Amino acid sequence: MNILGISAFYHDSAACLVRDGKILAAAQEERFSRKKHDANFPAAAIRFCLSEGGIALADIDEVVFYDKPLIKFERLLETYLSYAPRGLRSFLTSMPVWLNEKLNLKGLLKQELAALGGVPQSDLPRLLFAQHHQSHAASAFFPSPFERAAVLCMDGVGEWATTSVWLGEGNRLEPQWEIRFPHSLGLLYSAFTYFTGFKVNSGEYKLMGLAPYGEPRFKETILKHLIALKDDGTFRLDMRYFNYAHGLTMTNRRFAKLFGGPPRAPEAEITQREMDLAASIQAVTEEVVLRLGRTIHSELGVENLCLAGGVALNCVANGRLLREGPFEHIWIQPASGDAGGALGAALSVWHQYLDRPRIPTPDDAMCGAYLGPAFTDEEISASLTASGIVHQHLEEETLIARVAQLLEEESVVGWFQGRMEFGPRALGARSILGDPRSPRMQSVMNLKIKYRESFRPFAPAVLAERVSDCFDHSGASPYMLITAPVLPSQRIDIEAAQHTLFGIDKLNIPRSRVPAITHVDYSARIQTVHRETNPRFHRLIEGFAERTGCPMLINTSFNVRGEPIVCTPEDAVRCFMRTEMDYLVLGNHLLAKSEQGDWVGDDTWRDEFELD
Repeated sequence: MNILGISAFYHDSAACLVRDGKILAAAQEERFSRKKHDANFPAAAIRFCLSEGGIALADIDEVVFYDKPLIKFERLLETYLSYAPRGLRSFLTSMPVWLNEKLNLKGLLKQELAALGGVPQSDLPRLLFAQHHQSHAASAFFPSPFERAAVLCMDGVGEWATTSVWLGEGNRLEPQWEIRFPHSLGLLYSAFTYFTGFKVNSGEYKLMGLAPYGEPRFKETILKHLIALKDDGTFRLDMRYFNYAHGLTMTNRRFAKLFGGPPRAPEAEITQREMDLAASIQAVTEEVVLRLGRTIHSELGVENLCLAGGVALNCVANGRLLREGPFEHIWIQPASGDAGGALGAALSVWHQYLDRPRIPTPDDAMCGAYLGPAFTDEEISASLTASGIVHQHLEEETLIARVAQLLEEESVVGWFQGRMEFGPRALGARSILGDPRSPRMQSVMNLKIKYRESFRPFAPAVLAERVSDCFDHSGASPYMLITAPVLPSQRIDIEAAQHTLFGIDKLNIPRSRVPAITHVDYSARIQTVHRETNPRFHRLIEGFAERTGCPMLINTSFNVRGEPIVCTPEDAVRCFMRTEMDYLVLGNHLLAKSEQGDWVGDDTWRDEFELD
């Protein structure tokens, strides 16, 4: 049986194909459209899923959408009525979209599917709808390695739920309790994202990365004025400080007065205030997550926890929950945001709606998140030849040895291998790699390769069997969703005078033997690389370790700021030629920047991508 899951029309549209309970393919629409966080109907992602499954739309048995728009519309109306007459402008802005499109989402989906499949709507498979947090919970529990687990979902808002707790057992997921809109940890964090000048639903990870540069001097202000946090982790927000329920902005003048001035303008200089705000809201978020974890463990009496929803991408909170919380094991859905809802909805239909059995695997059912398109060496060679790109073809062992040498020499290497990752993280299939031992690599990669803010940290991809040699962590972290401390044995003593530095002044002080991946608080967002799920990437890191003794590489996503991660060989070549990367590896093909002719074009290409 073939089940097609779809998420669309809000942000991060995606599609997923599940066959007889197995995840065959999943991808975000942005990777094909080249529009970051693309919210449009995921036609290209669906076509990919069908192609990967070797089927046509007519072979699909069930189509499922990841939330219920009528319930969401009910929440919208009730919210506007409760705040009236405030919010009239927001109401008038949103209503035409709802009345023309989203309220008749079933009809719109059928229309799009019929056009994609070239069939009349009467011939389409049945169309089902899952609840938003049900989709999140299913994406977290059903692919997890656990027979029984608690599930915590936290995001901005679904239909009504912003935080929900579930108990998963076998092929069943039972809701336990929820916190409802407008009280939302995700929206509270996004309010600070907006106030510090970053883009909502995109810049939250920047806020998390900025937090270690500041001091949490606003933490008590947040707890006193913005969020009433109970001992059990449940909370309510004081909506007098927020506009998101009825307006067109996240915060208001009362919020600005509380924090000493207006929001930072996007792209303006980042000041100590923004750093301290980031540190403060991060500290509050971690406290909420830890309290909720203790409560859920006590109530449900289980030792395993699964996480999904946008807040589950907060790897710092995840790391603390793993180290300090009560659960023995935690598993996090790598596509925790709305894109993963497509996958969860499809699995929910198979296991719950159709009551099909579930057999957990020892690791998980996500195939390392390598669920997107792949390209053969023949396809890559044809593309390079057609473009006149100078390249050489190398056998695998020769290629691995050569790339390990280039990395040791501090070259920056684009790495394009196998199936593209599903979710926001590059995991060694569409990656840019560098030497973590280099004190200059963070600055070089941020400013000359990624064209992004200098404070942004880079993550290490470390051999799974050697993660405990370098980090205070044991076990798997294959999806780069756990932050762990660098071991004291790897750290470098900082001179006394350097302890007095504040903010961005901390950036260029080497703190460990691997300074390029060590954040200013001695943490790193680790990805454990496993021979079973990505043998070629594992072999490359082994080769680098054999040369240098260092069992890790810098791993950052293959894109520039504002651009989706590359999908095709053509995307990779364009990104490579537009940046100051030194080498590109496409399958078994090695490209040297020095051997290429002048790139046709100029810096106007940057206008293609809206800054995130």
